[in-house]
Amino acid sequence: MSALSSGRFTLTPAQIRFASLLRREVARFMKIKRQTIGAPLLETFLYISVFGAALGSRVGRLHGFDYVVFVVPGLIMMAWATNAFSNNSSSILQQKFLRAIDDQLSSPASPAELLLAFTLGGFLRGGLVAVLTFAAASALVGVPVHHPEVLLPALFLVGFFFAQLGVLIGVRAEQFDDVSFAQTFVLQPLLFLGGVFYSASLLPEPFETLTHINPIYYMIGLVRYGFLGYSEINVALALGVLTLATAALFAVNLKLFRSGYKLRA
Repeated sequence: MSALSSGRFTLTPAQIRFASLLRREVARFMKIKRQTIGAPLLETFLYISVFGAALGSRVGRLHGFDYVVFVVPGLIMMAWATNAFSNNSSSILQQKFLRAIDDQLSSPASPAELLLAFTLGGFLRGGLVAVLTFAAASALVGVPVHHPEVLLPALFLVGFFFAQLGVLIGVRAEQFDDVSFAQTFVLQPLLFLGGVFYSASLLPEPFETLTHINPIYYMIGLVRYGFLGYSEINVALALGVLTLATAALFAVNLKLFRSGYKLRA
């Protein structure tokens, strides 16, 4: 039997396999909601409270926006990026340690199905936290959306990129310290120094130039433009480069899954 019929919908075996794999990944992070959803939301609330109440009153307005409103787009992007990354890197490494990945690699599921299931697991977790962050920020300070035609693809690409990056780190990691090092000493500094809490145009040299070298600066710029309509970057160029980078990262991960690099015992 090549397909299963449910009402008006017919599912192929490939779709059933993929849905099962994705459901497993979603169920994994939903079992620990306080850690995977509650903690990031509390962190964002504290950021908004501290930067809005403490710094916002001193900074005032930045490029025509209240300081806390200027910061919120970066917080939303940071929430999506960090959660997508941490979910996938920890999930793959955990399954490598438990050797559960062996059963999946030897199952009828193709490498592309496995990769997409892992990717979308982190993507959905990051997206859920980002949506809840946006809702909380909108209730607290009000966040405009000026260019949804840029915001939606930008957020999609950011989420997909960091979900893929989490997969790559999880595959290459040999112990949990490797994942922790990548997140603490690489990802977090790049996020914080990418313009989440400040405008690069206000920095003295050489710090403005150093910020422009940071690739996350352009991702934050895209999201901030989508929300606020303010940009310090070439929006079309940044979207194009982010699309190519995401596609290239997916191709690298797919090659790793097909070869079983550091996945097979």
